[in-house]
Amino acid sequence: MNSIKLLSALILLIFSGSTMIAQSINAPEHEKKEILNVIEKLFDGMREGDSSKVASVFDKEVSMLTSYTNKEGKKIISKGDLSRFLTAIGTPHEKVWDEKIWNTQIMIDGGIAQVWTDYAFYVGTDFSHCGVDAFHLVRRGESGWKIVHLMDTRKKEGCKE
Repeated sequence: MNSIKLLSALILLIFSGSTMIAQSINAPEHEKKEILNVIEKLFDGMREGDSSKVASVFDKEVSMLTSYTNKEGKKIISKGDLSRFLTAIGTPHEKVWDEKIWNTQIMIDGGIAQVWTDYAFYVGTDFSHCGVDAFHLVRRGESGWKIVHLMDTRKKEGCKE
């Protein structure tokens, strides 16, 4: 009996995933471009050390989380803080903080969007870490799309750019 429930849940998950992909494919290109512009503005601001530019893409109520494995092999979820992040961006540093993204998927339904993208983070030309960035955005009227949630994974290997 349990295997039938498990198989049913798996089939439902597969078909619901297909539906989400179809919504992404059918979303108007101009909306996808608007959302991608928000993500690119974030990374441009990081490269420029411009905390105001970076702040402009986030909603006031943003939540930020990071998932990583510590030295003991334990999975950790760490809560981030936008003000500390902005301070770090705006504090002068010798090397450019460069986050490169690829394999970006954008899903939109009404006034919400999700972006899932692979990334690699560099300090200057030195590799730091990689993983996946997962963004949730909402459309805020005249203000446009704003990031309300950002979660990323971090690892040192297994990156494919």
